[in-house]
Amino acid sequence: MKNYILAVGLLISIPLFSQTKIVKRTALKSNNFGITYSLPKTSLIISAEVKKSTCKAGPYYIYAEKYLGVKDVVTEDKVFYSLGKISLFNKGIPDPNRTYIVEFKAGTVAPYAYLTEDGLLCSINAEYTPEESEIEIARKKRIQPIRVADASVYSEELLMAGSVAKQAEVAAKQIYRIRESRLNILTGESDNLPPDGEAMKLVIQQLEEQEKALTNLFTGIIVEEYSDYDVTITPYDNLDKEILFRFSTHLGIVDADDLGGTPVYLNLKATERAPELDEKEAAKKEKSLKGIVYNLPGKASVEIQMNKKTLYKGEVQIVQFGTQEGLAPVMFEDKKAPVKVYFYPETGTIKQIIQ
Repeated sequence: MKNYILAVGLLISIPLFSQTKIVKRTALKSNNFGITYSLPKTSLIISAEVKKSTCKAGPYYIYAEKYLGVKDVVTEDKVFYSLGKISLFNKGIPDPNRTYIVEFKAGTVAPYAYLTEDGLLCSINAEYTPEESEIEIARKKRIQPIRVADASVYSEELLMAGSVAKQAEVAAKQIYRIRESRLNILTGESDNLPPDGEAMKLVIQQLEEQEKALTNLFTGIIVEEYSDYDVTITPYDNLDKEILFRFSTHLGIVDADDLGGTPVYLNLKATERAPELDEKEAAKKEKSLKGIVYNLPGKASVEIQMNKKTLYKGEVQIVQFGTQEGLAPVMFEDKKAPVKVYFYPETGTIKQIIQ
């Protein structure tokens, strides 16, 4: 029997997560001074960064060493993939078995709460501003590759050169002329210097783009594109060598059952776990929960591997391995100084209590 829920998705240049939407709920007479909310259960998002490299050989690559002294060049057109950083994020999802209505005492200052759009508790009697998610922050930090400018470099002289060998010779001479022109401008030895600093910057940039485009005719180009592949797991027990997906340098990420790729495994082991209760004890525990029910998560160690190499290792809070406790409603009955409580909506734990 499977002890986890698995879902996968491929994202290319599209952010998966938007900022959490928050709604305010107030305990009024019209709703019997009650606020309904849900506690989350833990879902883990494993995010794999994939780089696709498209290589295109330059028409003069066999002359790169002869004319430019460059040995490391693209010699054939090909596409290959590489697996980048593996990240793990904790995302709380509403637990349908943990939905509560908390009723406040009539006549007190009307308490209010902030909930996520899907009903997870964020705060009570306190203004709440959602923070940017970890995965949003991580993806914003990614440095995008610099694209090579597509400058027109086939001059009349180059096109009239005839043979490929002669064209390579002409292109190399153009590169050295551009380098000399740039050096003369930078050292002030040019007869036609740009009138000001901004103009000089523009001229230098144009010369560099022309040189780069000509050089690419010898070295070739490699265009890099990044995508994110996300796997969501909702664990209910330890996991041993569960295949998240498979990876191929020729195909990129493929399905877990596609033997064309090397498997990427996840191992998850509980390190802190609440004692298991029998049916009678669980019922008694549930009945004893009063007021604002919140989570006390357990913990688990997580390791992700491919070819016996560790791609990710860390510890994560798992609500399913923990238990629940309650805050008595009497805490919120002081009209002069109502208690403020902040929660982590991802785990349902208390972040801060202000009295």
